[in-house]
Amino acid sequence: MDNRAYTKLIEFLEKVPAITGSIGYGSEDNESWWVKFTIDINHHLAWHTVQELGHVLNYLSLDERLPTSFYPVSPPPYMNGGPEEFLSWVIECENMDFRPGTCAEWLEGRLPRPVEDVAEWDIE
Repeated sequence: MDNRAYTKLIEFLEKVPAITGSIGYGSEDNESWWVKFTIDINHHLAWHTVQELGHVLNYLSLDERLPTSFYPVSPPPYMNGGPEEFLSWVIECENMDFRPGTCAEWLEGRLPRPVEDVAEWDIE
């Protein structure tokens, strides 16, 4: 998959308040694609971010599930360190017809708007 296919999704994720650092991406033999990023676990919206992404990407509804998975990944903690430095999050898709830009559109339509406005994330 061409690197430009990830631009819209990466630009969107960079606006999410608790997502920090660089965002990696790639594909596996034209069978799946992925993006990998860090959520600042000390950010007051960290768990809101996990919950929002998990809802849309893993379980939008019983009848309207996306072909995506959102989950944490980590190297062995006993060899590296704690989650502040080594916990990452992955969005993975095993349907190459569902492109990263389409994923960004689904997120844009369902996450707080505008996504970079911290006040919009306050659900209480």
